[in-house]
Amino acid sequence: MVSSDGSRGSVGGGGNPIKKVLGLGYWVQGFRCFPWLAVNFFLKDGLNVDPSKLQILLNSANLPMVGKPLYGLVSDSIYISGQHRVPYIALGAFLQALSWLVIAIYPSSMSIFTISVYLLLSNLGASIAEVANDAIVAEMGKQPPPSTKNSQSSSSGSLQSFVWIASSIGGVLGNLVGGMFIGRFSPQSMFLAFGLLLSLQFFITISVSESSLGLPKSTSAGIRKQFSQLLVALRKPEIAYSISWFAVSYAIIPALTGTMFFYQTEYLKIDSSVLGISKVVGQATMLLWGIIYNQYLKSIPSRKLISAIQSMMAVFMISDFLFVRGFYRQMGMPDSLYVVMFSGFLEVLYFFKVLPFSVLIAQLCPHGCEGSIMAFLMSAVALAFIVSGYLGVALVSWINITGTDFSRLPIALLIQAACTLLPIFWSSCIPDDLKPKDRKKD
Repeated sequence: MVSSDGSRGSVGGGGNPIKKVLGLGYWVQGFRCFPWLAVNFFLKDGLNVDPSKLQILLNSANLPMVGKPLYGLVSDSIYISGQHRVPYIALGAFLQALSWLVIAIYPSSMSIFTISVYLLLSNLGASIAEVANDAIVAEMGKQPPPSTKNSQSSSSGSLQSFVWIASSIGGVLGNLVGGMFIGRFSPQSMFLAFGLLLSLQFFITISVSESSLGLPKSTSAGIRKQFSQLLVALRKPEIAYSISWFAVSYAIIPALTGTMFFYQTEYLKIDSSVLGISKVVGQATMLLWGIIYNQYLKSIPSRKLISAIQSMMAVFMISDFLFVRGFYRQMGMPDSLYVVMFSGFLEVLYFFKVLPFSVLIAQLCPHGCEGSIMAFLMSAVALAFIVSGYLGVALVSWINITGTDFSRLPIALLIQAACTLLPIFWSSCIPDDLKPKDRKKD
């Protein structure tokens, strides 16, 4: 049976409000790479931070992401003018716009600490908006589909793929424009442009009524009750084990992003525009991945697909090892070509498994706490990335890699690849995809 609410907010059809809100929201979420590319160069060249400090600052700026379960509980429980998703998306856009505009307007008087505070505020706003957006996707994925076998999986997967593609398009444009702007305009100009874009998102979002989205009807529950429902959901083995595995699969990998950034820009003297193009290639690959998954891979069991992606990550890390050892250079491939073709791809490969896993978790979510569960998942992933970043800093310090001495970087890359393979041995923690009969029981 199809509810009237479900038909109004269905994925199909052009120009519907849910695509307007989610399309813009996820597009801006992807476009966030535009100012953050400038942040990298601003911290390195403007404030002269070293690789380890750069990685610590960037990872610490993600701390608000860890609070996503709280934002999810608030979004699920507290209604603003009868709405509990759209107002939080607008609030997130407002906080982001405020932080980037302040950084752009008052750059000369800011210390590293002050900039860090505003970056934290920006990520707080982004976290709140992402939680509300993810909750809408999860709620729509729980609605009964028109008919046909496995149509609920198809409906959920289609909306997941739509927002994935929207985010990827934003990432492609953000990195493309960022790569062109970084050598021609100051970082402050890029911060200002993004702040104005967020202001536009804020005004567009508040113009949309949540009732037009066709979300499932639900009554407001108190935060305490919502928290207890979240705990009940997290006690379900299929949810608890899968989220734990997913988080550990990221946390166990020592991130070397800061070190590789310095290696490419300081040691190899790769131009900033080349790094921008590399990220464009990566984001374009993410866009292609969303399309391929939606068309061909949704029928593959999530556990099998996620494990394959994890293995592929290790393969590309070994490729980085060969790159640093000069293997591709000896074969006649310029360093800049490798960076364009493979470096950006490896960055986004980390996120490939998010799409099939999100579809699986949306199926497992009990009705009424979709926002809380999806927020908890994203919080666990954010915390995992922070742990991964700190673990990478510890590894770099232990084997004595500095901003000028990268002789032991190949060893770090081999250790990174080995750590990436470890979670595959416990992939049984990921449950099998639910069949339509099982979904109805929730």
